[in-house]
Amino acid sequence: MAVGLVIALAGCTQQQMNGWLPGTEETKDVTNHTSRIVGLWTTSWIVLLAVGLIVWGLIIWAAIVYRRRKGQTGLPVQMRYNMPLEIFYTIVPLILVLGFFAFTAKDQSAIEKPFDDPDATIHVYGKRWAWDFNYIDKDNPQDSVYYQGIQAQEEENGSGAIDESQLPTLYLPVGKKVEIELSSRDVDHSFWVIDFLYKKDMLPGKTNYEYFIPQKEGTYQGKCAELCGEYHSLMLFQVKVVSDSEYQQYLDTLREQGKVGLLGNEYDTNTNEPNNQAPVEASSENK
Repeated sequence: MAVGLVIALAGCTQQQMNGWLPGTEETKDVTNHTSRIVGLWTTSWIVLLAVGLIVWGLIIWAAIVYRRRKGQTGLPVQMRYNMPLEIFYTIVPLILVLGFFAFTAKDQSAIEKPFDDPDATIHVYGKRWAWDFNYIDKDNPQDSVYYQGIQAQEEENGSGAIDESQLPTLYLPVGKKVEIELSSRDVDHSFWVIDFLYKKDMLPGKTNYEYFIPQKEGTYQGKCAELCGEYHSLMLFQVKVVSDSEYQQYLDTLREQGKVGLLGNEYDTNTNEPNNQAPVEASSENK
């Protein structure tokens, strides 16, 4: 059986080996949490598939063995209450549930553990239907910078495709400890970078956090994962994981553009519908 399993898996791609999860096409992890999340996902599926095969196997076996045969009449022998079987049917599911809970809690605790001294702190504001990013300088708050995004726009050629050059873009330094603060200015949103394999709700009046280390440079797609209104499907963004020097250059570019300070949580729902002009940039605070 082991030999057959090895042969079967030999032809699988890296992504197939990792349960077809996004961001696992290559051997290098996208973040420091990738292996942990993939391990929990694939192990859970293996256990559940094994349980499913056993259950369906027993159902099919019972249907064949205890089927009504030609010439039989009347009711089959009726089984009485069987205490050992009832205990078995109770204990095994309980063990499975407790096991899944224990491993999930262990991994979630590790993923949610805050960094003592993050290298980059970014406050992300969700708003209908776009994103704002505050790049916070904790040592020198007056040097903090911000980026204000608009919702996704279609390309002007009428193809209906999204113009990715206008998508809100979040820059992250590769190999650095990143702390993301998540807030909403209006309704419930959800911050989801697809290849990071993790998402977190953004709730009005509450700040949630994510902690991770980006480990592979590249451009990743993100979106709101909580139905938030008419243009929810256009609440898209990009994440660019770049070298630390390029990250610092980007922050300097924002300073040169006068985007110094921090955007607040003032209600400012984005009203630029597709193909309409974006609204004038809101003023920032703490300049």
